[in-house]
Amino acid sequence: MNAVSDDPFLWLEDAKSVRTEEWTAKEAATTRAWLDALPSRPLLQKRLSELLYLPAVGVPEEADGRYFYARKEAGREKAVEVVREKGKERILLDPETLSADGSTSLGVWVPNEAGTKVAYSLHRNNSDEATLYLLDVATGRTAETDVIPGAKYASPSWLPDGSGYFYTWLPVDPAIPTADRPGHAEVRFHRLGTDPARDEVVHPATGDARTFLGAGVDEEGRYLIATISHGWSETDVFYRDLKSPDGGWKELAKGLKGETSVIPWHGSFTILSADRESHGAVYQVSAADPARDNWKEIVPASAGVIQSISLIGGKLALVRTQDASHSLELRDLDGGHPKTVELPGLGSLGGLSGRAKSGEAFFRFASFTIPPRIFRLDVGTAKTTLWDEVKFPIDPAPYEVKQVFYASKDGTRVPMFIVGRKEALKDGLRDGNHPLLLSGYGGFSVTMEPYFSSSLYAWLEAGGIYAVANLRGGGEYGEEWHRAGMLERKQNVFDDFTAAARFLIDGKYTRAEKLAISGGSNGGLLVGAALTQHPELYRAVVCAVPLLDMVRYTLFGSGRTWIEEYGDPADPAALKWLAAYSPYQHVTKGAAYPAVLMLSADSDDRVDPMHARKMIAKLQAEAAPGSGPFLLRVQKNAGHGGADLVRSTVEEKADMYAFLIDRLGVDYPPGPAQ
Repeated sequence: MNAVSDDPFLWLEDAKSVRTEEWTAKEAATTRAWLDALPSRPLLQKRLSELLYLPAVGVPEEADGRYFYARKEAGREKAVEVVREKGKERILLDPETLSADGSTSLGVWVPNEAGTKVAYSLHRNNSDEATLYLLDVATGRTAETDVIPGAKYASPSWLPDGSGYFYTWLPVDPAIPTADRPGHAEVRFHRLGTDPARDEVVHPATGDARTFLGAGVDEEGRYLIATISHGWSETDVFYRDLKSPDGGWKELAKGLKGETSVIPWHGSFTILSADRESHGAVYQVSAADPARDNWKEIVPASAGVIQSISLIGGKLALVRTQDASHSLELRDLDGGHPKTVELPGLGSLGGLSGRAKSGEAFFRFASFTIPPRIFRLDVGTAKTTLWDEVKFPIDPAPYEVKQVFYASKDGTRVPMFIVGRKEALKDGLRDGNHPLLLSGYGGFSVTMEPYFSSSLYAWLEAGGIYAVANLRGGGEYGEEWHRAGMLERKQNVFDDFTAAARFLIDGKYTRAEKLAISGGSNGGLLVGAALTQHPELYRAVVCAVPLLDMVRYTLFGSGRTWIEEYGDPADPAALKWLAAYSPYQHVTKGAAYPAVLMLSADSDDRVDPMHARKMIAKLQAEAAPGSGPFLLRVQKNAGHGGADLVRSTVEEKADMYAFLIDRLGVDYPPGPAQ
């Protein structure tokens, strides 16, 4: 295979060419006309506006008695950042005022320990590219001096005294090829009020675009921990004693399997690692002699995967995942005296926040049919109380969340969540006539947990069923589950997804004529592979911001940072397995394919939109007559995660569901029986 000479749509890789711009504009206009003609669309847009223009509140972060969090009022496009002090709430930053068209988005938001300053980032068009700023909490003003471009990977880590913070800096020199930029990332220290151009480089660049470099300082201000992540499968960890006269970097461990977390405290390192145990275990070692042989296991691996550890109120807080649902427990610093924190049920816990010396923590809990609620945790008693919640105009009573397990092609047991009306899921009553939307991800150790999306109710109210398969490549069952779906084993992910579709058809939840699939980013690769490997199983495909040309993916966007996950096409061995499944290369001339709605974003600087353009062009050129349609939707002023505006989400979801309702033959609006 010659990826260049055999590619008739190579020219679509050049986004700035007149030919590409004209082609994209024409395709977007055709798609817009097609979608606008669907009778269900205006009704869906009205219902989605009711479901999405609702209040929302984020998880608070406490800093010296002040509580920082996001709040969105009904009818607004974006949330504002607020601080609550002595029971009174005031707005610190309103992102809607940052740009006339709403295209500027807020990224990280990190208060210092005293709660007097906030380091935050802004993103143009919600792209990954970012600039750091500094806000004074007392006055609400943003400093003119402390402005730092190149903050794409920055997550500020404050010194306890608030004099400055450590961050990852990325050069913005246009002479550096986009694909090479990650290898130029440095860890720097910014002292407030000084020229950022003179910030001290505290850890040099790795020179390897396949790696991520990050660093953070502990709450005592003693140890700076640097991690070099080789994709999502291996981590090197180094430490630096900021109180030591030499203050040089020392190796803690290299080549640790999976992602690794280190918490320094009172002269010890507490380490979460999956290197020896796939499900993760917690170790402790003296910072004076942290050689690997001295690591003491304080929390052994168990059936549940340890997803994260935090130091809160003098306790270790462990979040575990078992069969893709979360649990939370507190332990003494030596790992003893575990206490389970009671949660509302099966679901996902997110945003756990708290400080080492604080007696309280906060987290968000939600499930497919349970709207997110914010809980306060008393660390001393391990008891929770409701801190805030938003009432949604929905009734979850008619719906059920069901977890099933099915066998993949090689016999591997795979879990899947299914959501729908109770009668549509009940054994003995299923007839295969319900429209069903199947989704998945299967990569980068991402766990697909039960999550709440109010827009999903537009689909459920139409009589639809929604299913999420917990595929290999994710983090549901630890690092070995992840590794079973990466590199030369990536086909396992696609086989798991195919087996999920067949399970749903065989179980009469639906049939092929009523089955649609959706996925975004790596999930877009997933549904692209499903589309080309088993087009007969699906009636419609929604493919969002995807990777699809795996033979050339490393040349664009952040592609080189994913080499450890997918493999390098420059390596003949990796090229062989990449070419074996790469969706773009497997569009077969004369084959029949289901309808495809391709969702792209004009400012996506993570996954280049060239993947979406080329795939649609090839499907249109080579699919059998009567296939499709193959539609390209381009969202304006949007990055990989969308446009960060409620109206944009309403419009995109209305387009998606109208497309699915049309292709799957769903009556809309639904009748009383539904």
